[in-house]
Amino acid sequence: MTPAAPAYRRLSVEERRSQLLEAALSLFAHRVPEDVSLDDVAEAAGVSRPLVYRYFPGGKQQLYEAALRSAAEELHHCFDEPRDGPPLPRLARALDRYLSFVGRHDAGFSALLQGGSVVETSRTTAIVDGVRRAAAEHIYSHLGVPDPGPRLRMTVRMWITAVEAASLIWLDEDKQPPADELRDWLVDQFVAVLTVTAARDAQTAELVRGALAAET
Repeated sequence: MTPAAPAYRRLSVEERRSQLLEAALSLFAHRVPEDVSLDDVAEAAGVSRPLVYRYFPGGKQQLYEAALRSAAEELHHCFDEPRDGPPLPRLARALDRYLSFVGRHDAGFSALLQGGSVVETSRTTAIVDGVRRAAAEHIYSHLGVPDPGPRLRMTVRMWITAVEAASLIWLDEDKQPPADELRDWLVDQFVAVLTVTAARDAQTAELVRGALAAET
């Protein structure tokens, strides 16, 4: 007897939307946004172009912003590390997840941070800035500093900028050095910039003497 064909299951609205976002993210990961069309997304998802428009009537701009928010949520989770154990190993694990994300979304990540895309708007810029702010808040929490002063905030934000720049250079250098070496170097840089700031800021000096003293 011929086996029965599997029953067709209609996707829910949320499932279909997730399918389209996943297809879009996959394309944006390897091609800059302006090189991805709605036809490309429809083909990658195995659906028709009108169906893509049904879920994203604003067209490519709306789809790109939605995909960017989805990627931002994943980046947020990179720094969502349990507050157990010393802070530097926690930071290293967060960087492992961050670099894994960067490695999977190389071209899209570069286009996102370098800007200049024809689909870039104030809303997409705000999404990226939101990721940076969330990363900084996670770091303050890991360091046990509920109310960071201006010098410590500037130090952490400068380090996050350095991590982004290093990630772009890493992609440009064919992901060399290996991710684990880059991770360790970035952690060392974090300690180094905190140590420099500690010479000028009492709050950072207390942090270096306390939370980080046993690890450096």
